[in-house]
Amino acid sequence: MKKYQLLNHEYTLIAEEKNCFSYELLQEKITDYFLPFDYIFGDFAYDKLRLKGFYDKTNKNVKSYNNIEGLEAYKKEHCAYGGATFLLKKEN
Repeated sequence: MKKYQLLNHEYTLIAEEKNCFSYELLQEKITDYFLPFDYIFGDFAYDKLRLKGFYDKTNKNVKSYNNIEGLEAYKKEHCAYGGATFLLKKEN
């Protein structure tokens, strides 16, 4: 598993479909908005990278719509079928 520095934090790439992860593209797109999240999920729609933050189920900020346990449902409802996706986990 590869590790990356983003926003002065270390993240581990824990899942990737279709060899789509681009560290350079993510650096251009990521903002401080994603700092509180435990996970950063990325998917490509119309050749554009979309990002969504998720929390671990034990995080006090977790809600039903941003619980990492709902990732598969999110992918089915909001991502292109069989699309290119990746998932990063923030290391503490």
